[in-house]
Amino acid sequence: QLQLVESGGGLVQPGGSLRLSCASSGFTLDYYAIGWFRQAPGKEREGVSCISSSGGSTYYADFVKGRFTMSRDNAKNTVYLQMNSLKPEDTAVYYCAVTYSGTYSCLMAHVYDYWGQGTQVTVSS
Repeated sequence: QLQLVESGGGLVQPGGSLRLSCASSGFTLDYYAIGWFRQAPGKEREGVSCISSSGGSTYYADFVKGRFTMSRDNAKNTVYLQMNSLKPEDTAVYYCAVTYSGTYSCLMAHVYDYWGQGTQVTVSS
């Protein structure tokens, strides 16, 4: 059974940091581009970041550039999203997803084939 599991979410104060992890079971992540998405209440799911299968290329939405860093460790079958300088508007459920389609349009949700269940991130004082 193919499964993605996100972890690392929680409550953090504005300006704080969190590191999200996305681990797979039932398959290896090596051959897939991976994306992080988020969805806040009442809003559409939006692409945050994505990374190529080798980890050599990463892409970020403008609203997280300079604050978030995506990385992967294929040996551990895990992808990470380091989130720094968090803002209240970063509050959302964060999802990881895999795509067979490489990094073309990888900030667009429709290209992804498998999704995790999400982890809640709340930025509040």
